[in-house]
Amino acid sequence: MEECEALCTRLAIMVNGRLKCLGSPQHLKTKFGEGYTLLARVSSDTPDITPLKEFIEGSFPGSVLKDEHQGMVHYHICDTRVTWAQLFGTIERVKLNFNIEDYSVSQTTLEQVFLNFARGQRAEDE
Repeated sequence: MEECEALCTRLAIMVNGRLKCLGSPQHLKTKFGEGYTLLARVSSDTPDITPLKEFIEGSFPGSVLKDEHQGMVHYHICDTRVTWAQLFGTIERVKLNFNIEDYSVSQTTLEQVFLNFARGQRAEDE
């Protein structure tokens, strides 16, 4: 998918022999993407990241913890009503409170868009 995103100007996704979407990689991510990815790393001086996790889950209902290790959390923010500004603003306001050293917010990937469509694929009859 990374190659498609880098090299293609138009993409089509087919499921069960039917065309489901057509457009530029950015158009597909914007129209069919579901939320954002949030990665946050806290200072090594912070022994417990539970308060940060509780804050994220409380501030962004429906968020899903994808991974957690060595002071790093990876969340999928599923709520499509949340904007970039709200997400960045919220994390910026509390980053000192939770000792967040750095964080990143990214759009749903093209691979995630493809996988969402592929979930609707039926098994071939044998």
